[in-house]
Amino acid sequence: MNPAGRNYALVTLAYWADTLADGAIRMLVLFYFYQLGYSAFQVASLFMLYELFGVITNLCGGYLASRFGLKSTLFMGLGTQLIALSMLALMPPALLTVAYVMVSQALSGIAKDLTKMSSKSAVKLIAGEGEGRLYRWVAWLTGSKNALKGMGFFLGSLLLSLIGFQASVWTIAAVVGLAMLVAAIFLRGGLGEANRETKFHHLISRNRPVNILSVARMFLFGARDVWFVVALPVFLSSVLGWQYWQAGGFMALWVIGYGAVQAAAPLILRGKSDPTGSTATKLASCLTLIPAAIAAALYGNASPAPVVIAGLILFGIVFALNSAVHSYLILAYTDRDKVALNVGIYYMANACGRLAGTILSGWLYQIGIRHGSSGGLITCLAASALMLALAFGISFALPRRVHSTSSNEP
Repeated sequence: MNPAGRNYALVTLAYWADTLADGAIRMLVLFYFYQLGYSAFQVASLFMLYELFGVITNLCGGYLASRFGLKSTLFMGLGTQLIALSMLALMPPALLTVAYVMVSQALSGIAKDLTKMSSKSAVKLIAGEGEGRLYRWVAWLTGSKNALKGMGFFLGSLLLSLIGFQASVWTIAAVVGLAMLVAAIFLRGGLGEANRETKFHHLISRNRPVNILSVARMFLFGARDVWFVVALPVFLSSVLGWQYWQAGGFMALWVIGYGAVQAAAPLILRGKSDPTGSTATKLASCLTLIPAAIAAALYGNASPAPVVIAGLILFGIVFALNSAVHSYLILAYTDRDKVALNVGIYYMANACGRLAGTILSGWLYQIGIRHGSSGGLITCLAASALMLALAFGISFALPRRVHSTSSNEP
């Protein structure tokens, strides 16, 4: 295997391990505290610092990666994930408090976003200038990551049922530790040159397409998480009566399928050229209709299980394509020497959307549930449709063609 291919494989492996751990811990914490009697909003609050520190990490992570290199931030991410997992594994479950878990989740959020920012940025440097290669490699990395996150959802739910909370966390920590060791031994090169001249004020991007795409990304992911993160698993468990492993397994299959669609996006959206801002706009317009239609069907007293399952599958397909196009565009809009900074800004906006979606997911579900068993999910779906309408409107300002952005950068 050539050096570029080997490094791509190792970066992907590290990203996979961290993503698997991230998905598993999300389900472990969510279901463990929900079975202890915590409300939907209290469960959502456990992830508030996770998302908040994701915002901060993506902002500062781009700066750190630009100054010290992507390899440094990649290993910082993996090491921080091990610390976060050790906090949960070493503390007896009976002594776990909300504040303690929030701190652990904050570290996990830092770890996840350092690893993601480093991996996505590294692809820009590794892929080279081959026609269509960047689009294919980004789609595969992003799609495979989400498939692994789905597997993490199922793994966390299953392990909680089989071996309990603490043993499950130790198992997940072992996976991350092994991936970190393999990457440390075999990864060659620094994944880009460190630039000690990078200043903190460079974090404010002057690249207009990057800024527009980042805002659209914020609303896109807020629209997903406002009903997927807390509202959906609670709805499946409390309203439909599913067991934890069933709810976790279904969400796992959804995320795996979502990842498969992302990886196949270059084939599904096959055209004469790579996607543009117009592609993102069209996909956002289609996506806006789906949560609105699910909410309308539930409001009309349609059978909730088939409506939610069919609607979620359709939402996942279109959302995956939209997200894959965004992941390509952020790298296409930026130059090699600014990739870490611009990807950091982009994922900071992504994290802002997740933070807002997570908080709103628990709060709106708790408000809506007062109006009937499906009321919580209907309220969250209505908020999702509104956010997607905003993403659709903002996407109109994206360039209709991808071109060099060097003149726009400081």
